Amino acid sequence: MTRASSDRLVVLMGADGRLGSRLAFRVAAAGGRQRLLVTGRGATPRLPDGAPLPETEVVTVPAELTDGSPETTSRVLAGAFAGAHAVFLVPSAVRASRLPLQRAAVDAAVLAGVRHVVHVSSVGAGPDAVSAVARDDWLTEQYLRGTDLSWTVLRASVFHRTLTFAVHTEASGADGAGVLQAPAGDGRVASVSHDDVADVATAVLLDEDQGRHTRRTYHLTGPEALAFDEVAAALAEATGRPIRYVPQTVEQARALFYRSTSAEVEDWITLCQAIERGDLARVSPDVGHLAGRRARSLADWLDDYPAEWAHLRLPSVR
Repeated sequence: MTRASSDRLVVLMGADGRLGSRLAFRVAAAGGRQRLLVTGRGATPRLPDGAPLPETEVVTVPAELTDGSPETTSRVLAGAFAGAHAVFLVPSAVRASRLPLQRAAVDAAVLAGVRHVVHVSSVGAGPDAVSAVARDDWLTEQYLRGTDLSWTVLRASVFHRTLTFAVHTEASGADGAGVLQAPAGDGRVASVSHDDVADVATAVLLDEDQGRHTRRTYHLTGPEALAFDEVAAALAEATGRPIRYVPQTVEQARALFYRSTSAEVEDWITLCQAIERGDLARVSPDVGHLAGRRARSLADWLDDYPAEWAHLRLPSVR
């Protein structure tokens, strides 16, 4: 395990989120000093007995932080970054605030004299990316590259868990049959686990030789690229219920997710279109090189983390 230097403080944005909380536990286990920025939308990481993580300070920032001017947001974050050696920057889940908040965070890192920023981006990020999220992440990458900060970009694939939320129970399925529906055609995706990304982020943030990762871009994927019918088969094997893949049109996807916000629907649809085009099919060795172990396959993740896909279980098979 990577051991932390006692004189270096790292700040984790989004520490009450799924990725940030995993990273917080790893930094604590390595003996690192950290400051967790939380919004109250999720659970603040704590030890099993309810005690705070050792060498950890928690700072609550308002969830509506971007409602103010960019300058105000940057000043608030600069105060939260004070004294930090490195900052972990994870995108906001809310699309409207994603770019403003990330740019404000970069500005705040400059104001606070932070040495290194580790930014979570998307596989396929680019100015002409099909995925709306990947386009946003590219803009943040470019903004970060335009500063004098030392930086590392972690381009993560779609998470294993995300794929499980595209499964719906068939209305006529008396046996609880499910369908994995997505406008992804025959595309393949090398999805990744949150834990693998957290392990890589830990290795980068706590590395004594920061120059090793300066101005480097890593691609974080699982060990295999699966077609959606193979994803459905893996989910069926884990849950014990029939699940099949049914490709959708864009119009069908919009109709199915009508209860979601338009931005959320657009994020999902354009992600699937990127998968169909092959933008997320590449398998990268970077998780193995940086985490020191093989990346978890979807099947491994399903076996290791049943609580993460418990929503797929039917009452009769729980």
